[in-house]
Amino acid sequence: MNSFSSYERQQHFEKLTQEDWDVLVIGGGITGSGIALDAASRGMKTAVVEMQDFAAGTSSRSTKLVHGGLRYLKQFEVKMVAEVGKEREIVYENGPHVTTPEWMMLPFHEGGNFGPFSTNVGLRVYDYLAGVKKSERRTMFSAEEAIEREPLVKREGLKGAGFYVEYKTDDARLTLEVMKKAVEYGAASTNYAKVVDFIYNENGTIHGAKIEDTVTGKQYHVKAKKIVNAGGPWVDELREIDGSKKGKTLQLTKGVHLVFDQSKFPLKQAIYFDSPDGRMIFAIPRDGKTYVGTTDTEYKEEIAHPTMTEADRDYILDAIHMMFPTVEVTANDVESSWAGLRPLIHEEGKDPSEISRKDEIFISDSGLISMAGGKLTGYRKMAQTAIDLVRDQLMEEYGIRYSDSETKHMPISGGDVGGSKGFKQFKKERIQIGESIGLSHEEADKLVRLYGSNVDAVFHIYKNRKKDAKKEGIDPIVFAQLVYGLEAELTYKPVDFFIRRTAALFFNIHWVHEHKESVIDFMAKELNYTEIQKSDYTEALELLLKEAVKPVQYV
Repeated sequence: MNSFSSYERQQHFEKLTQEDWDVLVIGGGITGSGIALDAASRGMKTAVVEMQDFAAGTSSRSTKLVHGGLRYLKQFEVKMVAEVGKEREIVYENGPHVTTPEWMMLPFHEGGNFGPFSTNVGLRVYDYLAGVKKSERRTMFSAEEAIEREPLVKREGLKGAGFYVEYKTDDARLTLEVMKKAVEYGAASTNYAKVVDFIYNENGTIHGAKIEDTVTGKQYHVKAKKIVNAGGPWVDELREIDGSKKGKTLQLTKGVHLVFDQSKFPLKQAIYFDSPDGRMIFAIPRDGKTYVGTTDTEYKEEIAHPTMTEADRDYILDAIHMMFPTVEVTANDVESSWAGLRPLIHEEGKDPSEISRKDEIFISDSGLISMAGGKLTGYRKMAQTAIDLVRDQLMEEYGIRYSDSETKHMPISGGDVGGSKGFKQFKKERIQIGESIGLSHEEADKLVRLYGSNVDAVFHIYKNRKKDAKKEGIDPIVFAQLVYGLEAELTYKPVDFFIRRTAALFFNIHWVHEHKESVIDFMAKELNYTEIQKSDYTEALELLLKEAVKPVQYV
């Protein structure tokens, strides 16, 4: 079994150079993680490199829903609705600690995009196509029932509402758990490892990549029979290096979400509603907060650092005031925000919100396999398609035979809890264990939901290293999470911990302010940061904390 420890960072890079890999996956978002798991679990020698942190791009900046694609019905993408609806259930069963059902209400008003008839028909078709289980099929509410369910919804012109199930997730932890499972199957995976060039043989066929450790600047040559480009928004940049960016290209769109405390926006019920310009927006309660999004605007600026503008913020605030007229939130009530990019496949003459979320595979003359487009929900199926292609090529070119995909009923890391039914009992038992070692019911519950079957390792650190936590001046729960992150989740920079490992910067920004100094000091000591590195990483976190609440000036 490979290590996923931050303490062995140098060894991770050395291992990459010591093997001739069957497949090198570029990108550690949900697509790359899924591809790595599919390949490694079939027995392929698999390596993964991610130039930022795992899930640092699109995969930690989504609406955090593993959804069945209801909105694709509007574009008559029947096949997609059928596929992602079925995949949603698989994602849930394989990791019920990171994905949970969330009943969603779709109110319809006089003059809105949806009416009683179209909503009823649409949701019925959706239930059928997506194979929704009986207990989760849609129901229809009268206006009175809708108001009872969520009193904040606009009453004027309200005709009723549809009620159906979506699935809420922690997108970054879902990505991380999939990657950890790939590592369990032998994949070599490292973050902060950037592809700066490709290596070709005398025939011009791609057979490796030049990787730069972005922390030390040191470069490594990694050889692989097949290379899969799963770079998300960076797919075209990698195609450019390969000299194969032609034909279809990516069109990036930006989506922004705002977070409010429940004391300011006391939403009880998740709502899916149409904004004044017809785009669809989610408002979702989560752990004492309410988050609302998303925008959908064309994006042509720096890919690595999309930010919320004043226009983005005001667009969402206007939508909130329209649908929830008694909620008087202002810009000053925004506790946090995030902006993410969707890598869509360019379609001439189409508005960003109309472009298909389909995924496609491009194969260049050199043999570079690029995965473009896609969705969080469909990651497993996309991975299966990509690795089926790799399998067929390896058979044809090298005579190496690999099996079919085995991920359909494979729990991801943390998902060994007996599926969705078993998780209830698992959670109950683990909460009792947490309470027996000094945690409150709420604290134990939160850790179980965050780590699933890996929570035992976190409990072990909490129970046995309280003296160390005290010595370091760190809250013992934070210490347990941080040490686990360093030992088992390749947490290298403070932003990795505060955003991707805990989601705290989005949903508990005060917790970040409270613990940032002790966490940074401990990480600096444990990982031997230089003074310059410590200063840079501290500055990066401070900048993100500032940008989360203060938008960039709209020009």
